[in-house]
Amino acid sequence: MSTTPSPWATIRCDRTPAWAELHQHFEGEGRQFDLRQAFAEDAQRATHFSQHAPHLLADLSKNLMSRQTEALLLRLAEQCGVLAHRDAMFAGQPVNTTEQRPVMHFLLRQPAGTGAGQPWEKELGEVHQTLDAMLAYAEQVRADPSITHVVNIGIGGSDLGPRMATRTLEAFKVPGKRFLFVSNVDGHELTSVLQGLDARKTLFLIASKTFTTAETMTNARSARRWFEAQLGEEAAALMPQRFAALTTNIQGAAEFGISTTFGFWDWVGGRYSLMSAIGLPLAISIGARHFREMLAGAHAMDQHFLHQPPAQNLPLRLGLLDVWYRNFHRFNSRHVAPYHSLMFRWGAYLQQLEMESNGKRVDREGQTLPYDTSPIIWGEPGTIGQHAYFQMLHQGTEAVPVEFVVIKEARHTLEGHHAPLLANALAQAQALMMGRSDPGGQRHFPGNRPSTFLLLERLEPASLGALIALQEHRVFVSGSVWGINSFDQWGVELGKVLAKDLEARLASGDLQGLDGSTAALLRALRA
Repeated sequence: MSTTPSPWATIRCDRTPAWAELHQHFEGEGRQFDLRQAFAEDAQRATHFSQHAPHLLADLSKNLMSRQTEALLLRLAEQCGVLAHRDAMFAGQPVNTTEQRPVMHFLLRQPAGTGAGQPWEKELGEVHQTLDAMLAYAEQVRADPSITHVVNIGIGGSDLGPRMATRTLEAFKVPGKRFLFVSNVDGHELTSVLQGLDARKTLFLIASKTFTTAETMTNARSARRWFEAQLGEEAAALMPQRFAALTTNIQGAAEFGISTTFGFWDWVGGRYSLMSAIGLPLAISIGARHFREMLAGAHAMDQHFLHQPPAQNLPLRLGLLDVWYRNFHRFNSRHVAPYHSLMFRWGAYLQQLEMESNGKRVDREGQTLPYDTSPIIWGEPGTIGQHAYFQMLHQGTEAVPVEFVVIKEARHTLEGHHAPLLANALAQAQALMMGRSDPGGQRHFPGNRPSTFLLLERLEPASLGALIALQEHRVFVSGSVWGINSFDQWGVELGKVLAKDLEARLASGDLQGLDGSTAALLRALRA
C-alpha cells in the first residue's frame, strides 16, 4: 500500500466563508429556533428531514435546524473538503496522517472479487483469506459440544465491539454455549468470570494486535495459570485446543503456547475492528452466515456514504448536525437511548468510537484548535433512563440532544411489552420537543429540546452492521470538518507509559522526581 502524500490537506473550517455564514445564521435564526413553530410553519418538515438509508429510517425533524441551516452546513462540508477526504479514505490513501497509514475498515466488509484495479486489491484478498479461515474455525467451535464457555480476553476495541454485538445479537446465539468477556486488569473481574467454569469445556480467545497489551496479557497469563492449575498434567496437551489468539504477533502467541491465530492489519484501528478477526467471539455466537449478513449490512451503508448525494447522505447529515450542536449551540454532550434491552452496551461502544476518535485538541498539522471537538457520549437503554436522568433531559438547565434507536418488530412473544416500549420512545421524543406549560413552575417543561429518531425494522445482523457503519462514518464527517485525525489515539499512550513507571515504583518505593500528590499517594499505598 502506497504512502504517497495525499492531494487533500487540512482546511480549517473556522476560516471558511460557510463558517462565518453559519455564525451569522445562528445569531439571527439559530439561537432562537423553535421546533414547535417550525412544524407549524412547514407542513413538509417531517418529510424533508426524514430519510431512508440501508436497514433504517432516520427522522431528523426534531432537531434545531431549518432548511437554511442544513444548506449552510452542506456548504461547510464542501468548503472543508469532507467528500474529498472521504474519497481519499476509500481510495486507500494515508488519511491517518500521524502514523502515515491508510484507514480501510471498509475493506473488512467489501465483497470478495470487487477489488480489481483498486489500490487495495491485495489487501482485500488478505481480508477474505483471513475471514474464511476465521469463520471456518467459528463453525468448528459452534459444532463442538465439548466447549460450553467462550471467554474473550481483550480491552478497548478488542472488547467493546465484540461484547456489545454478541449481547445485542443474543437472539441469534448458538444454543449450549455462554460467552463471557474480561477486559479490566482488576482481578475481581477475571475471578468472577472463571468461578465455576470447567477448564476442559472453556475456550479462551486472547485479543491483542501486538500481544503485548498490558491489561490483556496480565489477564491472559492469569487465565493460563488457572487452566494449568485445574488440569495439571493434562493442560499442556489440551491448551492448543482451548486457547486461540486474535493477533498479528504469531511468534508472541506461540511463545505463550497458542498455535491457532487470526490476524488483522495496521490499517484497522481497534475501535473499528469488530468486523475483523476481533469479531471471532461474535462469529462463534451467531455463526458464519449471520456474521456475513452483518458485513453486508455495513457494506450497504459504506456504499450509501460513498455514493449518495450530500443532501441524502445520512452519515454526512448526522456528522454535520454534530458540528452544528457542538460549535454553535455549544452543547457539551449527546445522550444515546436505544429502546432495546440487549443494546445496553451501545452507549459504551459509541463512547470509544467517537470520544477516542474525535477527542482531540489539535488539527492534523498539530495546531491548537480554537473550537470544541468531540461531545461527551453517554446513555442507557430506555425505558430505564426515564426513571433516572430523563428528569435532567426534560427540566435541567442544559439542553442535551438525544438519539433514540428504536426497533419496530420484537423477537420475543410476550404480550403487552412491545407496544408500551414503542409508545414510551415516541412519548419521550415528543415531550422533549413539545414541553408543557405550568404557571406554578414546578411542572413546567420548557420543551424545544432536540432529538434524532433512528428506526430499525428488526434488530438483526444486517441492521446492526448498517447502524455501526453509520456511526463510524458520522464520526469521520465531524472529524473531517474539524480538521483532526480521527484515527490515532496518542492520549491513550501517555497513561500507559506512566503506569509502567509507577508499577515499578510501587515495588521499589522510589519517589524521586514525582510530584507531591503522586508521591504521597504512592507512599500511602505502600504503607
